[in-house]
Formats: sequence, C-alpha cells, structure tokens
Amino acid sequence: MPNHLAWAILATILCCLPTGIVAIAYAAQVNGKLIYGDYSGAKSASDNARTWAMGPVVGAIWFFVNLS
Repeated sequence: MPNHLAWAILATILCCLPTGIVAIAYAAQVNGKLIYGDYSGAKSASDNARTWAMGPVVGAIWFFVNLS
C-alpha cells in the first residue's frame, strides 16, 4: 500500500504548505499501521494522504490552465 510521502513532500514544497503538512502527517501513519496489522487504518491513511497531497496540486493546475 503506497504511503504517498513523495507527493506529500512535493505538494508542501511546490504548492500548498498547510495541506502538504496534513498529507505528510497521514503519509507517516501508513507504514506504522501496516506493521501493526491495521490494514483498514493504513488504507484510510493512504487515501487521506493522496487526497491532501494531490487535491491542491490538481486545483493549482486547473487554475493556471483556466487563467487565460
């Protein structure tokens, strides 16, 4: 199960600091939950990390594409 940490870090550095920090927090939870066997919690944390990391990036791309 991917933790999406790389996307979270990129979103933090390149796009949106507040949402990127939330994405990093969720991404950091994924591996620990997998180790303890909490697969549904790991899936939820992975999905949340992806949402918080990708959402602002997609929004920024949409904004700049529709700017003209």
